[in-house]
Amino acid sequence: MTNDPTRRAAGLVAHGLEAGARALRRYTRQVTGGGRVLVLGGVRSGKSRHAEELMSRHGHVVYFAGSRPPSDDDPEWTARVAAHRARRPLAWRTIENADLADTLRRSTAPMLVDCLGTWLTRELDELGAWEQRRGWQQRVDDRLADVVQAWRSARVPVVAVSNEVGSGIVPSTVSGRLFRDVLGALNTAVAANSDSVRLVVAGRVLHL
Repeated sequence: MTNDPTRRAAGLVAHGLEAGARALRRYTRQVTGGGRVLVLGGVRSGKSRHAEELMSRHGHVVYFAGSRPPSDDDPEWTARVAAHRARRPLAWRTIENADLADTLRRSTAPMLVDCLGTWLTRELDELGAWEQRRGWQQRVDDRLADVVQAWRSARVPVVAVSNEVGSGIVPSTVSGRLFRDVLGALNTAVAANSDSVRLVVAGRVLHL
C-alpha cells in the first residue's frame, strides 16, 4: 500500500464511487424489475400476477412453464393452466419443457419462470427422488446447481416465481418433507443470486 496520503485518499474516493455506482445499479434494477427478480409467495397469494405485471413492460417475453402440460386426465389442472394462459399477452411465447437451465442460457428475450416449485416437482419425479433411487441426491444437486449457475449468468431480464414453503407445518410424509427441504434450498440459492427478492402475501408485495 502506498504511503502517499493523497494517492491513498484518491483510491478511497474511487472505491467509494464504484461501490455507490454498484448500489445505484442494484437499486435501479429493484425498482424497475430489471435484472434477476425472485417472487415468492404462498398459494393464491398473487405472486404469479405480480410477476406478470413486472414483465408487462416488455413487448416480447419467453414464458417458461415448468409444470407438465395439461391433459384430459386432470381437468382441474387443465382449467388452471387455461386461466394462466388467458392472462398472458399474445406476444408472449410459452415454452413447456423441463430444461430450465438451457432455456435461461439461450433466451434472448426477457423471461418469466412460473414456477420453480412445479418445475422442481417434475425434476424430482424424473430423477427418482420420490422412490429414493440410488444416487438421486447427487443428481438433484447437480441439476439445481446448473439452474442456479444459468440464473446467475442470464443475459436478459428474468423473473422467477416460487412457492414459499417454510412457513407452514412440517409435512407428515417423507415426500412432503423432501420437497419442502429441496425447494427451500433452491429458493435460498436463487435469492442469493438475484438483484431483487419479493414476498407476496395476500396480494401485498414486500421487498426483501
